[in-house]
Amino acid sequence: MNVDFTTIEYLKYGNKKQKRAYLDLKKHTVLDKLLAFNPILTGTIPIDIDLPNSDLDIICECKHHDAFSLFLKQQFSEYQDFKVYQTIQNTIPSTIATFKTDQFLYEIFGQAIPSKQQNAYRHMLIENEILKQKGHQFKKDIVSLKLKGFKTEPAFAKLLGLKGNPYLALLALEGDYLKN
Repeated sequence: MNVDFTTIEYLKYGNKKQKRAYLDLKKHTVLDKLLAFNPILTGTIPIDIDLPNSDLDIICECKHHDAFSLFLKQQFSEYQDFKVYQTIQNTIPSTIATFKTDQFLYEIFGQAIPSKQQNAYRHMLIENEILKQKGHQFKKDIVSLKLKGFKTEPAFAKLLGLKGNPYLALLALEGDYLKN
């Protein structure tokens, strides 16, 4: 069964943490507040390779970083440990906000790129397909590497024997794993 990761409905039927994430996202209306920016939940929780301290990563399409920063401040600054900043990630201007609810740490990430074309979403889709094809033991091995300190993409690269930059190497597999 293919999951539509552009909505969070699949979380309602997932594992315990995914169900908690769904309830937390709804309770705090995080995605509703971000609707104008085409938000998509990405990262490890949607594909069930998260660790106990994994955050909820939400990518957004933002055209104007100063306006997006101000919007994030207006919507989320009352949350614990809120901060927002602008940076350059892979040569692309990016805006990042982080905050905590009583259940989760959130990271909202914005670039002037359509959400479905951002690397976080593309990586997640590729990783999900690899997990489906490689099976349960591969998933356990990914989580084991992550528990040893590996980031997600480097863990996949190690187990798949990919060379070079693991983030780019995973993207290079897009055509092999995803049918457009």
